[in-house]
Amino acid sequence: MVTLSSSFLRVNPADDLIVALQDLEVGTEIKIDSSEHCRIVEAIPRKHKFVTRDVARGEQLRMYGVIVGEASRDIPAGSLLTMENLDHSSEPFHANRKQIDWAAPDVGDWQQSTFQGYHRSNGSVGTANYWIVIPTVFCENRNLLKMSEALHGVLGYQTNSGYRNLAQRLAKAWQQGATIDQLAALDPGSPGDLPERLLPNVDGIKFLTHDGGCGGTREDSQNLCGILAGYACHPNVAGVTVLSLGCQHAQVSILEDEIQKRDSNFDKPLLIFEQQKAESEWDMMTRAIRETFAGMVKANELTRQPASLDKLIVGVECGASDGFSGISANPLIGAVADRVVGLGGSVVLSEFPELCGVEQDLVNRCTSQELADRFVDIMQRYEARAVAVGSGFAKNPSPGNIKDGLITDAIKSAGAALKGGRSPVKDVLDYPGWVTKRGLNLLCTAGNDVESTTGMAGAGANLILFSTGLGTPTGNPVCPVIKVSSNTKTSESFSDMIDFDAGPIIDGSTSIPEHAAQLLNLSLEVASGKPTAAMKLGQDDFIVWKRGVSL
Repeated sequence: MVTLSSSFLRVNPADDLIVALQDLEVGTEIKIDSSEHCRIVEAIPRKHKFVTRDVARGEQLRMYGVIVGEASRDIPAGSLLTMENLDHSSEPFHANRKQIDWAAPDVGDWQQSTFQGYHRSNGSVGTANYWIVIPTVFCENRNLLKMSEALHGVLGYQTNSGYRNLAQRLAKAWQQGATIDQLAALDPGSPGDLPERLLPNVDGIKFLTHDGGCGGTREDSQNLCGILAGYACHPNVAGVTVLSLGCQHAQVSILEDEIQKRDSNFDKPLLIFEQQKAESEWDMMTRAIRETFAGMVKANELTRQPASLDKLIVGVECGASDGFSGISANPLIGAVADRVVGLGGSVVLSEFPELCGVEQDLVNRCTSQELADRFVDIMQRYEARAVAVGSGFAKNPSPGNIKDGLITDAIKSAGAALKGGRSPVKDVLDYPGWVTKRGLNLLCTAGNDVESTTGMAGAGANLILFSTGLGTPTGNPVCPVIKVSSNTKTSESFSDMIDFDAGPIIDGSTSIPEHAAQLLNLSLEVASGKPTAAMKLGQDDFIVWKRGVSL
């Protein structure tokens, strides 16, 4: 049971670290219960942590019921926890499981619910219907951009027309003799309406430029082909155009093999154009544009139809996290994740550096010893590779995380892991991975927001729930990303980027189960075609992870 007041929160009865829910001034009296109380001896900013007892140097401290740090000096009661007095330390773990029982939440209200999705021949269902254009090597990025210039506007997929309109008005004003001061003060106007789509049943054509395919390790090229294959097989993708140079490491044949691994009966249009075999760039590009346009016209014949909720594959992500992410947005997303599992769907929890300190809990939730062994092996190898290049999981928190109260990776991880819910682990996937099991899947990715979301979509997630405390525009080219703010201030400040506010959980005006019902209902609306904030912005972030370097 948590200990909660309007000014502070103890998440777990075993916790030494207490969260300030509002700014606490020096001299504030904190009373946990009749036997535990203290006086605040230095200002505690909202979202940060403090201790209610004297702590000796070398003592390990807990939050969320697990070890999250070690005191690097004596810490008096009522003191702020900082990087100067608390070092990273985490709970030890091993592969031996201690089975944990799980009771699925009541999902009766959604048992008969459906979403309107795009049904594929292999039985998967898309929450969107995209055509993608992918290069096997960075040398083809320019050609992708040329195709984008040719097709986006004509097909009605341009966004942020207000920026273009503003630039046109600035140019006209300057031609008419406006001064620099007058140009700087010109009314920006409105964002502008979205253009009408020529193909209403095709949600867009996405161009997945990247910096890989040659010059790196063969492992990098293999993983790139795996990710691109995941996007080709993705339930939200109707067809694929591939542009290849020809001589690169990431050969088309590798891409085709990776596609077969994911879907042996792959029957989507796969249009392949290799520049070194073409008569000229003009020849290749005109053929690519003609055939892509024809393929999209065919894809437009598919319409949304009812689908059961067991067709949902929900990725869970946190980015630009703050001191409230682990007590509002992440457990809220975790509650939705458990409901999705209870309804027969799948959930993908990634960001392995942000599972540091909660490994044993996940081991205990694995449904077989084989899965537990695989998870421990992947975690240990990843940490070793990071240490080999002068880093380690302890280096994961960003300056923004630290400034807002996440001062050790274990604090960040213990809160981040909550977004995966509490259901049993049904599969453990190494990168790039592909989801085949219903229930909770662990997917090894970096903690980097875009590398992680890119990996989850590449593993088949057809919806992503993304928590943020500080605010981020992150989206994905083919998978709708629902942004959930940990606090109302961020929801208001980033109103054009946030879809759902978890702030009422902090102020006590709603409970996590009540709010989870609302978020699940919003998820079904998005799965049925409601655009998210990131989609409206045209935020198509795509970064392929290079193993062992990025956290």
